[in-house]
Amino acid sequence: MSNFEYIVSGLPVLSADYRYAPGESFNETVEEIRGLLSQKDAEVLDYLLKGFDADNLNEDFYAASLSHSNAFIREYFRFDLNLRNAKVRYLNRQLGRPENMDVISGQGSEEDLNLDIDGNRFSGGEFQEAAKVDSVLSLTDLLSREKGLDDVCWEKIDTLQVFHYFDLTSVLCFVAKLHIVDRWLSLDHEKGKQLFRRLTDEVRGTFKGVNYTE
Repeated sequence: MSNFEYIVSGLPVLSADYRYAPGESFNETVEEIRGLLSQKDAEVLDYLLKGFDADNLNEDFYAASLSHSNAFIREYFRFDLNLRNAKVRYLNRQLGRPENMDVISGQGSEEDLNLDIDGNRFSGGEFQEAAKVDSVLSLTDLLSREKGLDDVCWEKIDTLQVFHYFDLTSVLCFVAKLHIVDRWLSLDHEKGKQLFRRLTDEVRGTFKGVNYTE
């Protein structure tokens, strides 16, 4: 069984001039975390990481994700599916293409198994962040748009982390946020550094909150 309090307490701390040290990277940090997890928990982490590779984001992946035994995986990739489709629809409108062109709908064929009553393998369901995402997508500045979408994603992860302090969900949330931070360290180092500081403060706040309630 994974020792989550030990794992969370050992997560990276950001200095004011944070940069990855030689040999350090997102992958290095994740490998350290994986080494402290049980085999079962490590498999869930690996599934999350698989979803960070755009080449894996197809209907089969989302079908498996939305029926996954882990609640964070289900809800994170439900959000990811809806966000991806929102971006595709926006691009289609800008290019004058049919709105649902290239959207991952989850609709199955007559030969598919495990279809629901409406003929779908899966459904993204209600997308509560739709209006916020559409507002961000309307921004003309590319970096502002990317930051806005990542802010929406960060907020979604926050909602999935509620009441999770020292468990697998808390670790998965950290890794999902670290993935956002890592991308910004390459796009805009100052912005990435600010996000890393925010992430570190959140981890520290978790410990303060738990100590306070005790």
